Amino acid sequence: MKIKLSISVDENTALKVMDSIRQGRFRNKSHAFEYSINKVLGGAE
Repeated sequence: MKIKLSISVDENTALKVMDSIRQGRFRNKSHAFEYSINKVLGGAE
């Protein structure tokens, strides 16, 4: 089950995420942040 979260990030981080999405690395912002958090904390990607 997915839970909606609201987060704030600095502009440079947001631009990096959007660039990664445009390049096809991630499907969307949720995918990018979920992947990144799992890399740091461990767990399923």
